[in-house]
Amino acid sequence: MDERETIRDLLTTSRTIAVVGLSSNPRKDSYIVAHHLYRYGYTIVPVNPTAGEILGRQAYPAISAIPPDLAAAVDLVVVFRPAEEVPEIVREALEHLPNLKGIWTQKNIVSPEAAELARSRGLAVIQDRCIRTQHLYLRFVAGAVPAKTSSDGG
Repeated sequence: MDERETIRDLLTTSRTIAVVGLSSNPRKDSYIVAHHLYRYGYTIVPVNPTAGEILGRQAYPAISAIPPDLAAAVDLVVVFRPAEEVPEIVREALEHLPNLKGIWTQKNIVSPEAAELARSRGLAVIQDRCIRTQHLYLRFVAGAVPAKTSSDGG
């Protein structure tokens, strides 16, 4: 599967997204991106050790702190942390998220080590791409991503 197909697959089949490094500051890119995804019906699981709640959802200090029932629902991990932290984030995700489909790192975040580890365990990997930009492209240009799927926005 090429990158475009992988992006389409992740955005159309994932429903619950853990956002590692999600800021509670509405002016930060991570918040803007997560809010966009939330508005389009994705369930957001904030991962931030310094926040109690973001986007009306409980924030967790680490992926390992996500309760097992919620962890089982996480399809995708989106990373807003420096590249050198991504391998450990992937290891933690592999250990604690049993139904994970993919790892997505935002613009300018690339970790060959993390990508290799994730792919070796069968996960899809997207690096150095803004998930919001890709969602907008698929939704409005390619027409591939459905509209909001729940009445409450996630």
